[in-house]
Amino acid sequence: MGKRQIYPSFTLLFNDENLVEHPVELGSTRCTPRSLNSTRQISHARDSFASVCSSSHLPTSHHATPTTETMPREQEQSPMDAAQRRLSAVSAHLQPPPAPTAGCVLAANPTAGEYAHVQGYSAILPEKLQTGKWNVYRSARSPLRLINRFPENPDIGTLHDNFIYAVETFRDCRYLGTRIREDGTVGDYKWITYGETSTSRTAIGSGLIHHGILEGARIGLYFINRPEWIIVDHACAAYSYVSVPLYDTLGPDAVQFIVNHATVEVIFCVPQTLSTLLSFITQMPCVRLVVVVGEEDVKIPPTPANTGVQIITYLKLHNQGKMSPQPFRPPKPDDIATVCYTSGTTGTPKGAVLSHENLIANVAGSSLGIRFYPSDVYISYLPLAHIYERANQVALLHYGVAIGFYQGDNLKLMDDLAALRPTVFASVPRLYNRIYAAITNAVKESGGLKERLFHTAYNAKRQALLSGRNPSPMWDKLVFNKIKARLGGRVRLMTSGASPLSSDVMEFLRICFGGEVLEGYGMTETSCVITTMDIGDKLIGHVGSPNPSCEVKLVDVPEMNYTSEDQPYPRGEICARGPIIFRGYYKDEVQTREVIDEDGWLHTGDIGLWLPGGRLKIIDRKKNIFKLAQGEYIAPEKIENVYAKCKFIAQCFVYGDSFNSSLVAIVAVEPEVLKAWAASEGIQYEDLRQLCTDPRARAAVLADMDSIGKEAQLRGFEFAKAVTLVAEPFTLENGLLTPTFKVKRPQAKAYFAKEISDMYAQLRETESARPKL
Repeated sequence: MGKRQIYPSFTLLFNDENLVEHPVELGSTRCTPRSLNSTRQISHARDSFASVCSSSHLPTSHHATPTTETMPREQEQSPMDAAQRRLSAVSAHLQPPPAPTAGCVLAANPTAGEYAHVQGYSAILPEKLQTGKWNVYRSARSPLRLINRFPENPDIGTLHDNFIYAVETFRDCRYLGTRIREDGTVGDYKWITYGETSTSRTAIGSGLIHHGILEGARIGLYFINRPEWIIVDHACAAYSYVSVPLYDTLGPDAVQFIVNHATVEVIFCVPQTLSTLLSFITQMPCVRLVVVVGEEDVKIPPTPANTGVQIITYLKLHNQGKMSPQPFRPPKPDDIATVCYTSGTTGTPKGAVLSHENLIANVAGSSLGIRFYPSDVYISYLPLAHIYERANQVALLHYGVAIGFYQGDNLKLMDDLAALRPTVFASVPRLYNRIYAAITNAVKESGGLKERLFHTAYNAKRQALLSGRNPSPMWDKLVFNKIKARLGGRVRLMTSGASPLSSDVMEFLRICFGGEVLEGYGMTETSCVITTMDIGDKLIGHVGSPNPSCEVKLVDVPEMNYTSEDQPYPRGEICARGPIIFRGYYKDEVQTREVIDEDGWLHTGDIGLWLPGGRLKIIDRKKNIFKLAQGEYIAPEKIENVYAKCKFIAQCFVYGDSFNSSLVAIVAVEPEVLKAWAASEGIQYEDLRQLCTDPRARAAVLADMDSIGKEAQLRGFEFAKAVTLVAEPFTLENGLLTPTFKVKRPQAKAYFAKEISDMYAQLRETESARPKL
């Protein structure tokens, strides 16, 4: 899978050893810029750039000054004069940049960093000089270059380099913590240091060499978050193995497909997932070694006959490597670090190939805006097989953060938070929505003075934040400290990713928990972050500005009526380019070409618009859209996210097709909320399943959905006209959810085929019964 290197862009004229070198297209002339190798030449490049700006309408910025890392001195003359002459020659082709929207200019905020001239958090530049179209957005933190290394540590080019740096810097600091004891009991968190983790990393890597595992081999990780997962991943980086994470919730078919597709030779698992593996181990001829992670007395079953597979414990492998330590086999930045199989809502899993450079570039860029500290504590419970948590680990490691692991049971997560008391909390909207619903419902149930006090405190703090003032600490003491205690009481930073977070919930989290709450946007194919909100940005309802490691543009989607000419904001499919873009899908060049075009742009399938200040807002989804009978395009995920705020709804699946003119919905109910409603209405029922079939319950839920939809300003055809309530939640076990808790739409359609058919039949019956004019 060849690395794509054609990035024709005016914005890449300036390079140093930490920049991505791309050809610059100037009319019919193509050239690869040389590195700027001294502070003097960087200053000269800045001055030349300002000169070009004045002649070609490019917005200048005090923020457009490159960093001044130490670089080897260049002997030859800088190419900037020649570049400037070429730019001047084609300046007539340039149209003026888009006029700033009213209110676009942002006042300087010392907590939010500096801004590019009139464009807020982003700098807008032309993709190609010949077109004169200003459509490429970059971070105002680094508008002249795409970051692919940590500016303060440019020698770090691989995950192995990153870990070596962390061990040298934070050797005796806490690194990995767990509450689970060797006998399986649970207590306070116990920690191993960065130095101790390094020793274990070397032992595991050496143990794999002891078993004849060659450089470049694929190593599967088939268990939930725990310290051994991180240690094995570090061993893969140090000895040039390729990690292949496997969600512990994957069923036999998916695991068998991924292992065979990626030719996995070694699988690390726990006793629970070992039993799954053994049920089809004979169907995976590439597997040579299975390593069981667990307590010292973990029982190893007999090796299956006629397979050639050896099964050993993690402790035995560790001891084998400890007895015969081997030198590292350091990877190169362009080497493959991992193959992450996307869970996918349709079809078979796809293996996204990510290099060391991809992962380091993504974290190095996003770290320019979000910093962590050795005093920080983080709880790891999001699946490590997902790129969101994987990228978090790379960043936290670089800054010496202590990482505590949950017990492995989501129902005990709050207990783990109370014991660990983290300062950084990363989550997904599904959990934040549950926190929001639990607190708001508790407030309503409290009634009287407590409810009035909460709303008084909430509104007072909200007004203070909106006006830029510091809220009175009295409100935290009276109300919000009790809420903060639910997450341990020390959280200073909350992040959200994987799917959109509603503005109401975002505001609620900021007010109730008091720290920074940032939403980001990304995907596996971009090594995680494409855009993220900036510290100090008070506006909500967006996903921030571009990661300094990539550039972003919107491409017209005429079939959905989204174009770059839309007013007041440009709209279109979100595309990203830069060193964070993956190498392609493993063994699948066809699908790779479907998402990466000839100019190196990754087409995400998401629809966005640019808000004032250079902020991106996700508004739609291209891939999952469908048409109703009258031609209206529907983005079901957007509607489901709106309905997620309904108090009766735990999960929702919105369905429609081109044969029907309206939408219907399947709702997995919140049991306690529906039961409380039934009690208040005096409705008798035998069990939850029977209550879900009661027409009065359906009517109440649909009425609440209508109310929520009106608040969100859904268009008329976006409202569900009928609803079916189900007592059974959507789960991984019944095949309705991916491991990242997204609805599998084709499977849900088949699973609820009868309910969908019945709802449409009822709607037709109701329509035909109406008097005709």
